[in-house]
Amino acid sequence: MTGSGGDGPAAGAPPETTANEWQRLDRRMLLVHPIQAVVKFLPAVIGGAILGVSSGNPLWALLGPVIVVPYGLALWFTTTYRMSAGHVELRTGVIQRKRLSVPRARIRSVDIEADPLHRILGLAAVVIGTGQEAGADDRFTLDALAADRVRPLRAELLAHTRAPHTAAGSPDVASPDEKTAVTPENPGAGREIGHWRPEWVRYAPLSLTGFALAASALGIAAQFGFGAAEIRVSRETVDNVRGFGVAALVIAGALALAVLVVIVSLAACGHYLITYFGLRVTDYGSTLQVRRGLFTLRQITLDSARLRGATIIEPLLLRLAGAAQLEAIMTGENPRQKILPQSPRPAVEHTLADLLRPRRRTGAPDPAELPHLVAPAQVPLTPHGPAARRRRHIRASWPVPLTLLVLAISAAAGWHISAWWWLVPVVLLPLCVLLAEDRYRGLGHAVLPASPGSPTWLVARSGSLDRERSCLEAPGIIGWTIRQTFWQRRAGLATLSAATAAGKKVYSIPDVPLDRARTIIEQTTPDL
Repeated sequence: MTGSGGDGPAAGAPPETTANEWQRLDRRMLLVHPIQAVVKFLPAVIGGAILGVSSGNPLWALLGPVIVVPYGLALWFTTTYRMSAGHVELRTGVIQRKRLSVPRARIRSVDIEADPLHRILGLAAVVIGTGQEAGADDRFTLDALAADRVRPLRAELLAHTRAPHTAAGSPDVASPDEKTAVTPENPGAGREIGHWRPEWVRYAPLSLTGFALAASALGIAAQFGFGAAEIRVSRETVDNVRGFGVAALVIAGALALAVLVVIVSLAACGHYLITYFGLRVTDYGSTLQVRRGLFTLRQITLDSARLRGATIIEPLLLRLAGAAQLEAIMTGENPRQKILPQSPRPAVEHTLADLLRPRRRTGAPDPAELPHLVAPAQVPLTPHGPAARRRRHIRASWPVPLTLLVLAISAAAGWHISAWWWLVPVVLLPLCVLLAEDRYRGLGHAVLPASPGSPTWLVARSGSLDRERSCLEAPGIIGWTIRQTFWQRRAGLATLSAATAAGKKVYSIPDVPLDRARTIIEQTTPDL
């Protein structure tokens, strides 16, 4: 195998990586594999310990480690890999043998992961991706190699991908500077397009991550029997509660809610710091590298040739705080790769502009001279007109007449309805109007025409509680769908959907005027 800088092996690469023979993982994995096995089979180990305590026989407590630790040691002896001129192969498995083989020409990403134990021992795991979706059991992972071997190995495996990304309409010729500025192992060549700041942690509680973590913790506690005890409410307890006033109960409920919010917010902040601490996004021309992690360090490599656009995600609470998230629209493996977590909107727009910036080409214009090529996030969107606004108000206001109908039926049936219940539709009406107006303000689209060095871009935005603004490359669109419901036909509207092999596969523009939908198709993909 040859490296990126010449005809010989990659600089710094050990002799083993160039030999066409089966190699073993680093010997230090003899310390890591048993610990990983114990963690993997932790419920069985805990079960053996509980059985030993309850039965009075301590030998049962040793049964788990006696089985699991040798299994972890056997993983090192049964795992080998080989790198030939055409393939990278892996053989692994103690009970069930498995052999994976990846053609080197199909390798599109080489990611690096290192958890705290790996970092202490100077190791790193290498995850090789081909751009195809794969399950956890089918991932090609070398866990693990010496950390000083990983970077030269990645440069060697990605040598064939170092041709710069060709934008639509631009010549497939790279400048001499681009041909050398292509590898993450050359720090001076990369251009940082985004980085994380510690003060951004304040945006972490404005998402549902904390609630998801709290629910997961409760589920785990229930699995182990915590909180599963039967809750009994005696008559005495009911009498004591009745003795409190309404104001005291409201204050107690508010305090309980405040404690829950604090716990959830702390969980969200902790998850945010652990996952995204030190995040940096670096553009190397042919690849993008996302580096992040507090305890477990991850270096994710993205093939720029598979980039089809990006999506700005703006949940309601984040939007009110002037923040957003950024996802790359990719084909193949990890089609929705998060680039920036909860971050200020200006930082997201700056990274998006650099992410979608056309790669410099011989004969291509300087992107700085064509602002519209690098700012699809700021392009003004075309509103969908009064018919779409009316439809938004009608769809958002259905709780008001439904509540009135339920109250009227209950009153007609002779049920006693307190006068306070009739205030519910009065309170709901302004909330529904505000929601409808916000949904309409978030509705829009734009088509940026192709220019030398840049393809046509389709920009679509919709949603209120979970708003998204997607910028999609026209060459990535493989089909269109125009769908009309019964009420949309009466209003002259339609939902226009662009099909693509990237991201979430379908990107829709709801409630667009029907005649404008056909114009959008012709402007975006005239050859389709």
